[in-house]
Amino acid sequence: MTTTGTRPARRPRGALATTVALLLVTTACGGGSGSGGGGGGGASEEYSAPDSDLSASLTYSVWDQTQVDSIQQNIAGFQEQYPDVDVSVDVTPFGEYWTKLQTQASSGTLPDLFWMNGPNFQLYASNDFLAPLTGAVEAGDVDPANYPESLIDLYTYDDVEYGVPKDFDTIAIWANRAIFEQAGVPVPEGDWTWEEFQSTAAQISQALGDQGVYGAAGGMDGQTTYYDTIYQAGGSVIEDGESAYDTPEAQAGIDFWRELIESGGSPTMAQLTDTTADQWFTSGKLGMYWGGSWFRAALSDSAVADDVVALPLPTGQEQATVIHGVSNVVAASSDQKQAAQALQVYLASEDAQRQLGEAGSVIPAYTGTQDAFVASMPDADLQVFLDALDYAQPLPVSENTAEWNALEVELLPQAFSGAEPVEEVTTELAQRMDTVLAEG
Repeated sequence: MTTTGTRPARRPRGALATTVALLLVTTACGGGSGSGGGGGGGASEEYSAPDSDLSASLTYSVWDQTQVDSIQQNIAGFQEQYPDVDVSVDVTPFGEYWTKLQTQASSGTLPDLFWMNGPNFQLYASNDFLAPLTGAVEAGDVDPANYPESLIDLYTYDDVEYGVPKDFDTIAIWANRAIFEQAGVPVPEGDWTWEEFQSTAAQISQALGDQGVYGAAGGMDGQTTYYDTIYQAGGSVIEDGESAYDTPEAQAGIDFWRELIESGGSPTMAQLTDTTADQWFTSGKLGMYWGGSWFRAALSDSAVADDVVALPLPTGQEQATVIHGVSNVVAASSDQKQAAQALQVYLASEDAQRQLGEAGSVIPAYTGTQDAFVASMPDADLQVFLDALDYAQPLPVSENTAEWNALEVELLPQAFSGAEPVEEVTTELAQRMDTVLAEG
């Protein structure tokens, strides 16, 4: 999944800065497999595919319990080639995953192979905690052309590739047809505009408000909400290394959500703090949820699963959705690097990716292996998420993404709630974000 997953709880800037500083210090002192950082060796690091009699014990760290079954199926396929390589899957919930990973990086105990996302990638790559993918690419064991170019670029730092995309996710609207029917509002078909979306959300809220049902919902996950509308307004979040939040386009993208809440088409920010938008949806209290393709897994056992259909995001000045994807990376400090890279290569293969797609929980990144995902909910039109590749924009990131993400969480709720003017909030956000970006 994006999947970035649910954004981790905000930590004070001081604590975050201390963690980053710790990573930098560890790298400066590092070297070799026994240290916390360094040891990456650079793009020219020697790579060779192991023999089938390779023997090793690997730890593979992930954050999504719903994908463990499909991961175990992948590992079983890998062990047909390398029967003497044991793989232990370590699952840590997303909210704690990055804190744990940072601790492991500082102590030289990173897992051999682990999931990486866009917002955190540059921090780990710039501090030499990741083994380059260059050797596997040069050997022809991984072909970057088999994956969306935007994801290959996302996991490339200083022209060196580090991560193989495991999956990708785009954003669309998950709609509850039963709520539309109950409200007497037709389910939209095909492309639609911001104005049509706002009107539809307000109509559902007006019809079913006495039952505690809303038409749609905002929230503080930029990937699934305000980054999309900023792109749809023709704007961007970062432009030439500086914040673009103080531009009219970005402000229009933020104002979209203020208008939705003001109209009653969405719960208030206070309500969304108590109960997130995805929880409103799975509890049958939300007509439309802006969510990623990874949400498919959460719907499997929900009471609303049979009523769900996917709709494309509405169009503002242009059509846009955010694209992101998780990658598999190898720790530069791993003392089982050959085996870890063999698993990294296997998980990137067409067979493993097709098997991942058949599980239906995520969209595999390997081109041509996504049909099973679409078929996993045949009445939900999941093709919408694949069609979105044509107008997808990459998730905005930098070397210190977490620091300015924290500023968004601190400031933007005041704009969404209408407590402060959008222009004032975004101007302050841009100024403070520029300071952070300059430090990065």
